[in-house]
Amino acid sequence: MKSSVRLGAAVAALGLIVTGLGAAPAGAHQRDRGYSAEIRRASYGVPHITAANFASLGFGVGYVQAEDNLCVIAETAVTVNGERSRWFGASGSTDANVRSDLFYRKAMADRTVERMLDGRRDGVHAPTDEIRDLVRGFAAGYNSYLRKVGVGKLTDPACRGRAWVRPLTELDVWRTSWASMVRAGSAAMLDGIVAAAPPGATGPAGVQDAPGAAAVLAAADGTTAGIGSNAYGLGEAATANQGGMVLANPHFPWDGPDRFYRMHLKVPGRYDVEGAGLIGDPIIEIGHNRSLAWSHTVSTARRFVWHRLALVPGDPTSYYLDGKPRKMTTRTVTAQVPGPDGRLVPVSRTFHDTHYGPVVVVPGTFDWTTSTAYAITDVNATNNRAFDGWLQMGRASDVRDLKRVLDRYQFLPWVNVIAADARGEALYADHSVIPRVTDALAAACIPAEFQPMYASSGQAVLDGSRSACALGSDRDAAVPGILGPARLPVRIRSDYVTNSNDSYWLANPKAPLEGYPRIIGDEGTPRSLRTRLGLDQVQQRLEGTDGLPGRGFTAERLWQTVFGNRVYGGELVRDDLVALCTAQPAATASDGTTVDLRGACTTLGRWDLHADLDSRGAHLFTEFVLAGGLRFADAFSVGDPVRTPRRLATTDPRVLRALADAVRRLDGIALDARLGDVQTEPRGDRRIPIHGGRAEAGIFNMIVNNRVPGVGYPKVVHGSSFVMAVELGPNGPSGRQILTYSQSTNPNSPWYADQTELYSQKGWDTIKFTEAQIKADPNLRTYRVGEGRGH
Repeated sequence: MKSSVRLGAAVAALGLIVTGLGAAPAGAHQRDRGYSAEIRRASYGVPHITAANFASLGFGVGYVQAEDNLCVIAETAVTVNGERSRWFGASGSTDANVRSDLFYRKAMADRTVERMLDGRRDGVHAPTDEIRDLVRGFAAGYNSYLRKVGVGKLTDPACRGRAWVRPLTELDVWRTSWASMVRAGSAAMLDGIVAAAPPGATGPAGVQDAPGAAAVLAAADGTTAGIGSNAYGLGEAATANQGGMVLANPHFPWDGPDRFYRMHLKVPGRYDVEGAGLIGDPIIEIGHNRSLAWSHTVSTARRFVWHRLALVPGDPTSYYLDGKPRKMTTRTVTAQVPGPDGRLVPVSRTFHDTHYGPVVVVPGTFDWTTSTAYAITDVNATNNRAFDGWLQMGRASDVRDLKRVLDRYQFLPWVNVIAADARGEALYADHSVIPRVTDALAAACIPAEFQPMYASSGQAVLDGSRSACALGSDRDAAVPGILGPARLPVRIRSDYVTNSNDSYWLANPKAPLEGYPRIIGDEGTPRSLRTRLGLDQVQQRLEGTDGLPGRGFTAERLWQTVFGNRVYGGELVRDDLVALCTAQPAATASDGTTVDLRGACTTLGRWDLHADLDSRGAHLFTEFVLAGGLRFADAFSVGDPVRTPRRLATTDPRVLRALADAVRRLDGIALDARLGDVQTEPRGDRRIPIHGGRAEAGIFNMIVNNRVPGVGYPKVVHGSSFVMAVELGPNGPSGRQILTYSQSTNPNSPWYADQTELYSQKGWDTIKFTEAQIKADPNLRTYRVGEGRGH
């Protein structure tokens, strides 16, 4: 009890002051007036937050997010402050927690975030006062709730009474944002940055390994591991009401800090947006206002470039630039790690930086030798524009106004934007932050041995010994070192645009986007089955050939399309596969055993080609695909990219081998089981049936999980998360939305499982933007939060 009182006093002391940011920001007078926000909780716990200014709006957001997800926010603060090992343990000096801690401690020692906050407050050079107020209010709101409840009385067992739960500072919020910005850059190469050491140097045993960096290097493009998305922007020619529509269908983790949180935020006359943001962020990142809606999909563009350094003989920490030696800078940081006896012991690492950025190693490919080292430039490492960019997106009136916002702020760290407006125009843009590797720079500065890597994957290795090979600056770019708007793929259409994590090329097949730098993505290459299905679904709806009434989209038809759960790979090859296994009812699996295929063949023959709860055989087909069985006999045609390839390679022995492997993998799991009986999500002692499935099989409603032998697929890892189908018209927005994993991570919250059960039934919550829509909610509950004068 006394500890809770002491914590309450500490939070009270911190709740209304700026910590670690130096001089008080402009607009600090709002602090003297205190914070006050109205919260209207609608069905499923979704908060509609209204405040007179951005500081109070942030307070409301921080308060409600703490009510629902305090443990997630608190743990993220531990991560970005480099304290995971201290609080969550480590198996040794090479543990992932240790590597994470060293990386983030380095960012703290470099004062990375503090330097990003220093500059002209125009939203490009440094965050505006509005955003600083929003962040300050968020921290204060979180702290207010924590002080009110006390750590020892939190209802979430994940962090109740835990010593690592503490008040937030503004720097915690900014550090969390920075970690998100560098997710596809520095953070993706974290292992390689921590491992980098000059030849002959010693460090923590085994820390020189860099498994995460190697995985990034092996990736075919720049998409961020573990996340993806589908999105449609539908114009007047594709909708029944001739206004714009947007499908948002991000595929994000179902657990951890990358969960979305639904909310509606309003400062009257200045900001009014409904949608979702990541937990811990005080802004809407996917959503809509009265006349514009947008979503994001993960882009294929690369976020960093390599620089090959020619080292000075006898000094592997000096490199040549234009023939002159230049010394690397070093910084030693220390993380506190539990030792064998449980006591904290220091683990230190010395990092090496160049004027390009940190030195990185990927053993076997990018080694640090006596003559060569490699550094990276992560163009998002200084991206302090994101919150301001999303704020201005929420204020845009139509897609052309949105395009002007994108041009000015160039803030999207690793995502495309797909949007539509009430006028009936739709927009696609890979307007993300991309290193300025032009065709000319690539030809002149990528050494010959690395040209094939660039051509195949977009990873650029530049000659770091010449200043002429630096990234340079485009005149229209928001900041130096990134591609300016004129070099980025953008398309505005009256029919539709789409993206499902392939490159920009076929945002609309009628008007391919071509001629852009390779670092953004590939052109004229095969598309994924998910991309092809997404395009096919739109075309069938426009033609009225999808079995649904009429032509063109409404919110209802769009919902039915997304959750139609077609398995496009099965549509293409199932019949040929069944014919093949009927003719050859036995095959040899990869482990050499002979497998009877008759049961599998019968199941696939009866399968409905969907991934619905009642579908029998969907999991069998998915295992067949994951085992490498989806091999095509015909070639991809650039003239018919949506429909090719499409014929099963029935003469390839690997096809039946994959089916045999699938049967073996499903030992103890009925081949003809209902998908909903084997694919579930736990909520307390309940197992909620989950529809959808793997993108590799060609399923649009993506659900990724791990097979547990003899059990099935008992936990979703990532997949469909915040789903929104919004129509825009003269009377404002309407439509459907859902957060598949529910609003709260707290098992004692009433909003822990309700939307998950709704998703299981293909249900929805309605768009609630206008006052009439909000007040019509039968579960509406209103309360006010705040502190300071008048509270």
